[in-house]
Amino acid sequence: MSGDPPTAGRAPGAARYTHGHHASVLRSHRQRTAENSAAYLLPHLRAGMSLLDVGCGPGTITTDLAERVAPGAVVALDSTLEVGRLVAGVPFVAADLFALPHGDRVFDVVHAHQVLQHVADPAGALGEMGRVCRSGGLVAARDGDYGAMTWYPDVPELHRWLELYRRVARANGGEPDAGRRLSAWARAAGYDEVRVSASAWCFASREDRRWWAETWAQRVSTSALGDRALELGLADRAELSELAAGWLRWADEPDGWFAVLHGEVLCRAG
Repeated sequence: MSGDPPTAGRAPGAARYTHGHHASVLRSHRQRTAENSAAYLLPHLRAGMSLLDVGCGPGTITTDLAERVAPGAVVALDSTLEVGRLVAGVPFVAADLFALPHGDRVFDVVHAHQVLQHVADPAGALGEMGRVCRSGGLVAARDGDYGAMTWYPDVPELHRWLELYRRVARANGGEPDAGRRLSAWARAAGYDEVRVSASAWCFASREDRRWWAETWAQRVSTSALGDRALELGLADRAELSELAAGWLRWADEPDGWFAVLHGEVLCRAG
């Protein structure tokens, strides 16, 4: 996007995590399950498989996947021990995605949900995931596409929120419109067999609207996203408060509707 702050000077693969680990972020991430966030992968899992979940966050998807492949070995991996304390029942490793602490061809499945949008070299990340995946195994990734988000009614503050989010994410070294790029990144990583799909989250009931809006109202005003927008000079406190209020006003619309499109890839390891 023209006018975005520069991202030059970072080491390859390095990026700053846009969301941070505020309570509002974790509240959102804990709602993710294998069924609502990894359905494209589930038909390919079977008992006894080994699985690495990269960028596991609070581990709700990880534990679901572990149940699907039990008694197979499952490892949860994220970049900080702070995250590891949130993961229950699955061995956790704090490590860099670009230097996974595993030998070659260890896992049957290597999975990442909403991870590649936050790294500066997503093709490189997919390549490293493939390194630790057994020949014939699966590297699976699913990422949202912010540019494809859509909602009703047309609340102006949500347009401003989306523009701000995309600018902050790119300033942090990531690509918020990742979903549409997953296939291209997989090909760039050297995968010959790539299965591409898409799915969506939809927030339309009163309860879902309120939950979705409250998490984003808090995230834009009190979490790392808002702090980074202030740091970059892209917004001030008054504007962040306006964006938060716009989210809550949208939630009160009886016909409110919000859809999040996701891209998905299943890559066969060579």
